[in-house]
Amino acid sequence: MKRAMRLLAGGLLCACVACAQVNPYFDPARPHHTRSGFRNNYVDEFFTASFWAWQWQRWRDGLPRPPGSLAELEPVAPDIDWLKQNRSVSAATWIGHATVLVQAGGLNILTDPIFSAHASPLSWIGPKRKTAPALALADLPHIDVVVVSHNHYDHLDLPTLKALNAQAGGPPLFLMPLGVGDWLRRQGIDRVAQLDWWQSTQVAGATLHFVPVQHWSARGLFDRFETLWGGWVIETHDGERHLKIFFTGDTGYSKDFADIQRRFGAMDFAMIPIGAYEPRWFMRHQHVNPAEAVQIHFDLQAKRSLGIHWGAFELTDEALDEPPRALRQALRSSAIDAQGFITLAPGNVLKF
Repeated sequence: MKRAMRLLAGGLLCACVACAQVNPYFDPARPHHTRSGFRNNYVDEFFTASFWAWQWQRWRDGLPRPPGSLAELEPVAPDIDWLKQNRSVSAATWIGHATVLVQAGGLNILTDPIFSAHASPLSWIGPKRKTAPALALADLPHIDVVVVSHNHYDHLDLPTLKALNAQAGGPPLFLMPLGVGDWLRRQGIDRVAQLDWWQSTQVAGATLHFVPVQHWSARGLFDRFETLWGGWVIETHDGERHLKIFFTGDTGYSKDFADIQRRFGAMDFAMIPIGAYEPRWFMRHQHVNPAEAVQIHFDLQAKRSLGIHWGAFELTDEALDEPPRALRQALRSSAIDAQGFITLAPGNVLKF
């Protein structure tokens, strides 16, 4: 009996050790790798606040707050013909949430594309869009590259990626964080590359670098931190001019942005989230507020920044139209020109 118990205990121990070594990409030389997944550079205790305490507070206080006006969220009709023909003017079109069409160096690059009505594993339930995408999928120019920051449902929308994979003229190259690329291949999408932090790939004269930001990953209840997350630096050219473009994805504030600036220099254009930040006691490690977004703009020494990740989904407690107002207030409190960090209505084109 004792021998059987020892064998059982040994088997359980082996099983626990095996479960603790589930990261197939584990590299002990990389500090952000763990045997079970990945971790952030500058914060260890990530989920110290109670999700259920937040949900109780939301129910008690009737949150999220309703918007005062949706005027800033009304999509404008972009010049679709111009977007489809443009291969020479460096421009960014905010489609909604974290989805931006970046046209630079002759490439059409789409960031974190989501065109679905719900940010959810199910098409009929979950966080629902309050504002439609400014462009339909059919109105996009041919997309050359898709960059995805992490695997949360409001940033990695599988129906959208499958539609882009089937676009006329051939699929784009899907650039994914480490682990997410292999997952995407299992969904039937093959033109995929996955990168670790500080790794790079080249596409038609542009170099795209995957860089650390402070966030996390999960698509289910039990896969938290198992795949990587991050932002993208895009280096390309506009004629004789060298362009450096930064897409943050989701992030809390950290020293990562100063690290990025030290490595790449000042950014010509940055897309920085300004929404989904309340309450701070729960969100501060994973989503920046507008004042912290301004600090990121400063850390990157960005010449121009666009506020994204607001106005489409009610994910947190602030009103849908609050982030641009809070951004303007944060800019007034800083030494940064308000024209250096702007918001747009979905569908507006910013040429830079």
